[in-house]
Amino acid sequence: MTEPPGGPRADAPLIFVDVDGTLLPFGSASDYPDFAKMDRRHGPRLLALGGELWWATAWMGEANDVIGPLLGLPELPVVDLPAWEDEDGFVDDALCWKTKRLVAHAAGRPFVWLDDEPTAADEEYVAAHHPAPALLYRTDPEVGLTGADLDAVADWLRAHELGSQR
Repeated sequence: MTEPPGGPRADAPLIFVDVDGTLLPFGSASDYPDFAKMDRRHGPRLLALGGELWWATAWMGEANDVIGPLLGLPELPVVDLPAWEDEDGFVDDALCWKTKRLVAHAAGRPFVWLDDEPTAADEEYVAAHHPAPALLYRTDPEVGLTGADLDAVADWLRAHELGSQR
């Protein structure tokens, strides 16, 4: 895993960002991916949250090559995610395939996870295995992340005295 731009910020919450169904909505009459459906304003909005942005996506480093430039984001570090299975080679059908890895990566730091996949089971796992505040923010995969979603995340960060004080 690479370090975030400008080096690590131990006081900032981690913000894990997914691509498919989050920044890049599935709902489209055309073939997927339809980059025209991406809201280009999300890059500055994500940066304004005041957290340490990380890609948490199956796109892995390709998100920096394709998605980041479309949103005006600097190169972001990438969470090294397993290929759909845990370290023992088994899929845990109760949890999103990213959940355990993101909790381990956060290492006790507060985090926000923007994704279309987390469920109540993932929230329960995080609550039981992560001591710091964590927000698993589920987006509608047909619509993707919205300005209202980002406002809700900013409100949560402010309520927990994390991130930007905008």
